[in-house]
Amino acid sequence: MAGLLKAPVAEAAAVDPPPRRRTGPVRLVLVRVAASAAVLWGAVTATFLLLRVMPGNTADVLLARSAVTPEVRAQIIADYRLDDPLAAQYLAYLGRIARGEFGESYVLRRPVWDAIGSQLPHTLLLVLTTLLVTLVASVLLAVVSANRRRWVRSSFSAGESLVVALPPFWLGLLLLTVFSFNLRWFPAIGSSSPAGLVLPTVALAAGPVAVMTGVLRDGLLRALEDPFVVTARSRGIGELALRLRHVLRHALLTATTLLGWIAGSLIGGAVIIEIVFSRQGIGRLVLFAVQNKDMPVVIAIVLLTAVVFVLVNIAVDILVRVIDPRTREAGS
Repeated sequence: MAGLLKAPVAEAAAVDPPPRRRTGPVRLVLVRVAASAAVLWGAVTATFLLLRVMPGNTADVLLARSAVTPEVRAQIIADYRLDDPLAAQYLAYLGRIARGEFGESYVLRRPVWDAIGSQLPHTLLLVLTTLLVTLVASVLLAVVSANRRRWVRSSFSAGESLVVALPPFWLGLLLLTVFSFNLRWFPAIGSSSPAGLVLPTVALAAGPVAVMTGVLRDGLLRALEDPFVVTARSRGIGELALRLRHVLRHALLTATTLLGWIAGSLIGGAVIIEIVFSRQGIGRLVLFAVQNKDMPVVIAIVLLTAVVFVLVNIAVDILVRVIDPRTREAGS
C-alpha cells in the first residue's frame, strides 16, 4: 500500500514541479546597484591615479601666479594635505566622497557643485537635444532603409559604417569648416542661440544615429518575417502604416537597451563637442580643471557622468522588463 501511495506522489511531483521564484524589479535594482557601486569606485580611483601621474604638482599649479614665501607655500600644502602619502590622500578623499563632501575647487575657489551647477544646464540641453534627434532620425532612417532590395540596405549600411568611423571631434571640425566658416549658415563658436546648437547636435548625434539605425533596421527585417505581418497585409494595411504601427514596436524592444547605453554615454561625448565648439558647459570646465590639476572638480564630473550612465541603464533594464514579458520569464 505504501508503494502505491508513493508512486502517484512522485509522478505528480514530476508532472508539476514547484514554480520557480521570479526575479522581481526590487532584486534587479539591488543587483544593478551593487554592480554600479563597483563601477563608480573604479571610475573615481582611475581618475585619482591619472591626475597623480600627470606632469606637474598641484601646489605648483596653485601658486604659479603668486609670489609667496616658503612659509605660505608650506601652509597651503598643509591646508590641502598635499604632503600626505598617496594612500592617505586616496582614503581621505574616498571618505569625503562617501559623505558627499567634494569640497572647494583648488583654482576657482568656490564649492565644486556650484561650479558644476552653473555649467550643467548647457550640457543637459545639448544632451537632450541630441537624444531626441537620435531617436527620431534613427527611426525614420530605419523605416526607409528596411527595404527588400539588397542594394538599398547595403548603401545605408556603408554610410552608417563611414559615420561611425568618424571621430566626433573631427566631424565637428569638418562641420565648422563647411557650414560656419565657408557657407556661414551657422554661428562659428561659442554661440548659445538655437542656431548655435545645430552643428554641435549633429556632430554628437551622427554616430549614435548610425548605430541605432542599423540595429532598428535589423529588428524591422526580423519582425517582417513574423506571421502577424502576413495577417496585417491580408487586411489591406499599407506598407508604411504596417511598419510604423506594428513592426516598429517589436523592433524598438531590441534597440531599447542600446538607446539606454547611448543616453548614458552622451554626457561624456558632449564634453568633447563643447570643447570643439567653445560652448558653455562642463566640457570646458573639465578641460580647465584637468589642465590645472583641480582634482575635486575633475573627480566630481567623472562621478556625475558615471552616476548618470548607471541610473539610465538601470531605468532601461526595468523598462525592458515591464514592456517585454519574455525578459521576466527569462529572469525567473
